[in-house]
Amino acid sequence: MDKEAGTYDLLLLGGGSGVGKSTVGWEVSALLRDAGTAHCLIEGDCMDQIHPAPGGDPHRTAITERNIAAVWANYAALGQRRLIYTNTVSILEAPMIGRAMGGDEVRVTCVLLTAEEATVRRRLAGRETGSQLGVHIERSLRTGRRLAEEAPVGTVRVPTDGRAVPDIAAQVVRLTAW
Repeated sequence: MDKEAGTYDLLLLGGGSGVGKSTVGWEVSALLRDAGTAHCLIEGDCMDQIHPAPGGDPHRTAITERNIAAVWANYAALGQRRLIYTNTVSILEAPMIGRAMGGDEVRVTCVLLTAEEATVRRRLAGRETGSQLGVHIERSLRTGRRLAEEAPVGTVRVPTDGRAVPDIAAQVVRLTAW
């Protein structure tokens, strides 16, 4: 499907740590690639990794926006019109991410991936092998509750417990209609 100049599509995958954002994002990308659908993927966790936070930007949103804008500019210059962006609070940052994309119109699909506490604990225990496991679990659970309460109208909640990643990704692709 051809897109009008300056019109972009944005898929935001959000959710607490351990719900499967990165894994689902990569699988969505694979499904789109296999279907011949042009797109690109940005793993949002890499967009604000700076210490200390820049002065006047304690939540790192300004540096995040600048970094997304820089990466997206490269993708857009190559003709890309669709972006998959994964990050814990991405669904709350749609306006900022849309600005970073710089289009006349950015059509946004917000997906909140969810998982039960036991699933989150199990997944994070397999991933976090250092001293921060407890911190990550508590932050993930707290953030999951916040996202459930503050998700923008129209956000689709997709449970990931006990589901195969390809099934979750297929559901997400259907939501985008890409």
